Amino acid sequence: MIELERHGRVAVVTLNRPPVNAIDEGMISAFQRILDDLEKQADWSVLHIRSAQKIFSAGADLDLIRSWKNSPFPGRTFSAYIDRLQALYQRLERLPQITFCEIGGATMGGGYELALACDLRMAADEAKIGLPEVGIGLVPGAGGTQRLTRLCGRSVASRIILACETVDGRTAATLGMVQWSVPRSELAERSRTMADRISKQSATALHIAKQCIAAATDDRSHGYRMEKDFGGALLDNKETQDLIAAFLEKTTKTA
Repeated sequence: MIELERHGRVAVVTLNRPPVNAIDEGMISAFQRILDDLEKQADWSVLHIRSAQKIFSAGADLDLIRSWKNSPFPGRTFSAYIDRLQALYQRLERLPQITFCEIGGATMGGGYELALACDLRMAADEAKIGLPEVGIGLVPGAGGTQRLTRLCGRSVASRIILACETVDGRTAATLGMVQWSVPRSELAERSRTMADRISKQSATALHIAKQCIAAATDDRSHGYRMEKDFGGALLDNKETQDLIAAFLEKTTKTA
């Protein structure tokens, strides 16, 4: 259902629930167990999430949707599912490590909300991305309304959520829904290269930079002060000192 591999400092999580990686209770639990395992390991800095299927994720499992509808208490049953899915995505979002999502195919509803919970997203040009919940009388409840609005602004969020518009990867990159869009034939290699590149950076600096970026959209935080205070603390870190020394030495030699 979900597979975990390690490649150096990159932890690769592959969704593999044929045919469309539909999200059900079992998949949520499996992902939580993966995160439990990773939290016991300290020697990784990037979580690379991808799919073994042509589709990244079609969102909620159809049988699960039917169970909400047929439940004696539909609203309560749906809310309980959303609680569990939100908890998973919030846990993913709060990881100190960098999270990177590779979107090769259709990514709808809860599948795209999973991608939104990540720090970085790379999509195939041909991928189809959307939040279609309003079309069936629901709303994107696993963080979609919040994260997409923070990421792209109210205008784009309204277009995707209220108009139920599905866009391709190239358009998603233009709108800011993903950071990169590349031909599908190049996606796997480009994603591996990007994840590997990030993993070679200072893990401490990545963690602190991630906190500072998050603070910029949190009115309760003082992002500028965090940049100053954490930046000062990083200069006391031996790894940072070594990296700066190497940079200065290289710059001096090439000057």
